Amino acid sequence: MSSTELPSVLATSVAPKVGAVRVAAGERLRSVGMPGITLTIRSRPPAREGLPSALYVHGLGGSSQNWSALMPLLDGLVDSESVDLPGFGDSPPPDDGDYSVTGHARAVIRYLDSADRGPVHLIGNSMGGAVTTRVAAVRPDLVRTLTLVSPALPEVLVQRSAVPTALLALPGVAGAFTRFTKDWSAEQRVRGVMALCYGDPTIVTPEAFRNAVEEMERRLALPYFWDAMARSARGIVNAYTLGGQHRLWRQAERVLAPTLLIYGGRDQLVSFRMAQRAARAFRDSRLLTLPDAGHVAMMEYPETVATAMRELLADTGELADADATKTDATKTDSTKTGTTKSAGS
Repeated sequence: MSSTELPSVLATSVAPKVGAVRVAAGERLRSVGMPGITLTIRSRPPAREGLPSALYVHGLGGSSQNWSALMPLLDGLVDSESVDLPGFGDSPPPDDGDYSVTGHARAVIRYLDSADRGPVHLIGNSMGGAVTTRVAAVRPDLVRTLTLVSPALPEVLVQRSAVPTALLALPGVAGAFTRFTKDWSAEQRVRGVMALCYGDPTIVTPEAFRNAVEEMERRLALPYFWDAMARSARGIVNAYTLGGQHRLWRQAERVLAPTLLIYGGRDQLVSFRMAQRAARAFRDSRLLTLPDAGHVAMMEYPETVATAMRELLADTGELADADATKTDATKTDSTKTGTTKSAGS
């Protein structure tokens, strides 16, 4: 995917389809229509004028809501927006049915070009980590810093617990799984997802669990839900097998932006052992390890992730007042986390 294949387009705001989508206090949703895709954008009003822009990109099966715990903690530092990728959250499927990592990256780039928000602080989780790595590699002009939470970068030995997700990529599996699980309640499905994604599912509050069940019920009613899941899973598997300049590890080596890597010690989907390889691949990187976190550290330990991001912005000169990040209240609790270190710089 080259920058010449990704022209700027004019985005037009259209009436948001909020429906039953949850909007947390201080958030707002809007839909942005572009030729071939419509993206739902979740945002928080900037604390003041002139703040640098940040864009958050969720993983497979996720949505812009995955960032609702983290975004308020960065108020006053960045102008936060999170995107529902095509076919996820409240964004409808893309007209061309392209759910590949390249297709999702193209959607992110088209939005940033059309909104004229770049360069941004770009943050991605899981599949969104693969997507944002590709964006940073092919359009360095759009990225000030890159933060990756358990990025879905190719692994030779995939964890056994990640195999069922990968199997969704096989033709017919999503349909068979739908039939097999047709009697499962939304509560059962959410408990299964949380057991897979959280290092300790008991930290989820009753309110957060209810919200997740409501969102699961809404999304299961969408006619394209399983298709978007299956095709996106296939896109990840295909990205793992690409060679040459489109190989994700090759693109990681091309990323120029300062990069924060966050890995959880209890991650069942992205192996913790990939952390050191990633730290070596990204040329200007720092690594934060969270021994008790699972696959979604920004939802499990949002304060710790926010602290690491503040330090990244301060150390790279992206904060107007770096001293604001050095108070005792924002220091990382070393009893809960590993060390943050620079690598490859």
